[in-house]
Amino acid sequence: MDQAGLKRPSSNQKWLWWGLGSFFALVIVFRLGAWSAGISSDGLGKKVGIVHINGPIVSAETTVKQLEKFRKRNDVPAIVVRIDSPGGLVAPTQEIYEKIKAVRAEKPVVSSMGTVAASGGYYIAVAADSLMANPGTIVGSIGVVVNYPVMTELMNKVGIEFETVKSGELKDVGSYSREVTEADRAHLNEMVSGMYDQFVAAVADGRYMSKEDIVSLADGRVFTGLRSKELGLIDALGTFEDAVVMAGSMGQISGKPKTVQVRKKRPSLLDWFSGNLGQTVSSWFDELPAYRWRME
Repeated sequence: MDQAGLKRPSSNQKWLWWGLGSFFALVIVFRLGAWSAGISSDGLGKKVGIVHINGPIVSAETTVKQLEKFRKRNDVPAIVVRIDSPGGLVAPTQEIYEKIKAVRAEKPVVSSMGTVAASGGYYIAVAADSLMANPGTIVGSIGVVVNYPVMTELMNKVGIEFETVKSGELKDVGSYSREVTEADRAHLNEMVSGMYDQFVAAVADGRYMSKEDIVSLADGRVFTGLRSKELGLIDALGTFEDAVVMAGSMGQISGKPKTVQVRKKRPSLLDWFSGNLGQTVSSWFDELPAYRWRME
């Protein structure tokens, strides 16, 4: 067949293929952008942002970053904080608590409790607009604890002796290499009482209850979700899906709400050796303080 017999694509066909190509290119760019940002989404439109808090609370950085991302997104009018934690360190717990309070000033936040939301896990939960748990969820454990090993008897048997030069009597409180003094106990009791008061105040503020009512429950006990509802420690009984629906309604999302969450980045070998390993090794040689403050 000669060239004269070949059919040339019409102008309309060219525009059609060009349009389809541009559409697929945009889809690929969008997906790659979401993947590189660590975003996992159900699709376009208004969505409920999901932030997971699992296990002991030892750092606030990741959770705070996720909350801030969703605070800035116009397509996320509400957030669910899914909590499955027995508690953790005091400072990161308070940082997450304060961040949730700041976010809820701009958009509604719902706390959804899984297997357990106790101690620091519950502290975080009360920062939200509404708290939801399953009937069998372990809730509560309002209190603070500090513990540390005292190994003087063992070291005496082994024949190890420490000599410490310090600037003040209480500088080495929590050291395992010496006996605990009455001054140590008085100092630590004062600090525990101060942190306990902060915990009680946060729960009273979040639950719109008096401090006296909270103190009667704040002796370290845990409650089921069902009992917590009766005591006013949570607002509603329900599943994670129920919490998403509640958040969608509070965020004025019509129909069944879609969700979006930030995927965790898998650490590379470089991250491990440059960051995590360095922190781990340095912690081996960090004697002071030997104790750890925990909400428990």
